Amino acid sequence: MDYESGTVIFQKDADARLEPASMTKLMTVAVVFNEIRAGRLSFDDQFFVSENAWRTGGASSGGSTMFADLNSQIRVEDLVRSVIIQSGNDAAIVLAEGIAGSEGTFAQMMNELARQIGLDGSNFTNSTGLPDPNEYSTARDLAELGRYLIREFPEYYHYFSEPEMEWNGIKQPNRNSLVEMGIGVDGLKTGHTEAAGYGSVTSTDQGDRRLVAVVHGLTSMRERTEEGRKLLTWGARAFERFTPYAAGAVVAEADVYGGEAAKVGLVGQGEIALYLPRGSRQCLSATVNYSGPLMPPIAQGDKIAELRVFCNDQLVQSAPLYAAQDVPQGDLVRRATDALKQLALGWL
Repeated sequence: MDYESGTVIFQKDADARLEPASMTKLMTVAVVFNEIRAGRLSFDDQFFVSENAWRTGGASSGGSTMFADLNSQIRVEDLVRSVIIQSGNDAAIVLAEGIAGSEGTFAQMMNELARQIGLDGSNFTNSTGLPDPNEYSTARDLAELGRYLIREFPEYYHYFSEPEMEWNGIKQPNRNSLVEMGIGVDGLKTGHTEAAGYGSVTSTDQGDRRLVAVVHGLTSMRERTEEGRKLLTWGARAFERFTPYAAGAVVAEADVYGGEAAKVGLVGQGEIALYLPRGSRQCLSATVNYSGPLMPPIAQGDKIAELRVFCNDQLVQSAPLYAAQDVPQGDLVRRATDALKQLALGWL
């Protein structure tokens, strides 16, 4: 996914449900960052390590851990660093309990924020990503979540590229091994469970743009690293930028039923920049897809449609399209005219 525009330059099973594993922790830190921005939380606040956090996410659990001491108190900043760098399950639970009182209540906050971001294919039940049949996401949602964190919290993004963290005398490297490979990767999060396999959400600003990539279901840490590296390198080098529509340019029009206007213009979020395989402009075709006719009122900026770009009948990129202007409900004559048109001809 291109970070700036949100357009997808390659996808495979992007909307299939997957077990997010520790990539769930991206939503955990998103909630924490939002609480800090709202003034309800500070990095200097300290949270108590409960027996639940210690047993469920501590050393004896067998999972990734901060090695937090039972009944100790830990600063929020250290907990956040552990969640990001060490993938500490105990740290994630301590944050959830400290902010919301329980993981269940914290999960409600996660899902509320997910809806606000537009992650319609995700549901969260805990702060860690430990297996739960009711916790799921999609590759597209995880990419959008990564994009959200980079865009909304640039002042905190440096935590994702820290090479290591030490706690209780135990030094652990960043679980995202791509950070140290020198290919421009500076985030975001890995994940693994026995059932889900190995996955990661990664980002790089190598080249002239930032990319966000998701891989999942791989068989080992080594394969996860290698496939992530290949995907990001290919995305950065094998595509050229092409801008067919400037910011505000109308890409197409969508039919409106019973509105003050019979159609509404569709525009991108800023300019629409396509990233295409080098030398492939001659193969291009495109469609605009939406469910219509649209019903008023329509507000400027409403997400209406999707631009799909094809090369030799293969989908190579998609980009969201938005209403270019408001379309209020029309008067009685307009609604009656549209009703007769639909009755007589069907909606074309």
